Amino acid sequence: MSDVKKTALVTGASRGIGFVVAGKLAETGYNLAICGTRQETIDQAAEQIRGLDGVDSGVEIIARAVDVSDREQIQSFVQETAKHFGRLDVLVNNAGITRDNISMRMKAEEWDAVIDTNLTAVFNAMQAALRPMMRARGGRIINISSVVAGMGNPGQLNYCASKGGVEAMTRSLAREIGSRGITVNAVAPGFIATDMTADLGEDAHAQLTGQIPLGRLGQPEDIAAAVCFLASDAAGYITGQVLHVNGGMHM
Repeated sequence: MSDVKKTALVTGASRGIGFVVAGKLAETGYNLAICGTRQETIDQAAEQIRGLDGVDSGVEIIARAVDVSDREQIQSFVQETAKHFGRLDVLVNNAGITRDNISMRMKAEEWDAVIDTNLTAVFNAMQAALRPMMRARGGRIINISSVVAGMGNPGQLNYCASKGGVEAMTRSLAREIGSRGITVNAVAPGFIATDMTADLGEDAHAQLTGQIPLGRLGQPEDIAAAVCFLASDAAGYITGQVLHVNGGMHM
């Protein structure tokens, strides 16, 4: 890293994968802009990140409550970040929700909520990030997809569609802005040990691990490592790709 710290923005950073990704970027030396649904929880996340052993005291973190499904809110947060730090080097679109239901019973609001949060919000954040990145003639956009974008999953038609759309947008934007020195990639996690999977119970957990050649769930740190690689100089010639991190579950 140079003396001038780079800046990374991570959505959905209150907990789980987004929190660990933000922490790893801070440990690498990035200034951070993080958002979550509630100010209290995102403030707590910021304090926890500041307290990590590998985070230098000079790292600055701004934390905001943002409804990413609201175009004005997410674009304003991206713009605020670029203005505050004078640059935006990395955008990590991690925020996402599920509203599972079988297709015949899926309500319009369940479809709309997932598409608005998981797909449209990603476009809105990327669009807002383009101006500061193009001005700097460089940047990294990293979108968090899912293994189910490639596999499909019963009861998750909305979620699978949103993540498949994210991967298609990733490839399209990579072609569009590659000449400006900006890379656009996605990371597709498999089943990761988070609060959500912890509530599944032993039988469901055993059934899941039985589908994974490596025989275990992934850790949020596995996803953070992939994001940090794609954000690094070492990944400068990689764009339009989906990096699968799923223990071999989907090949």
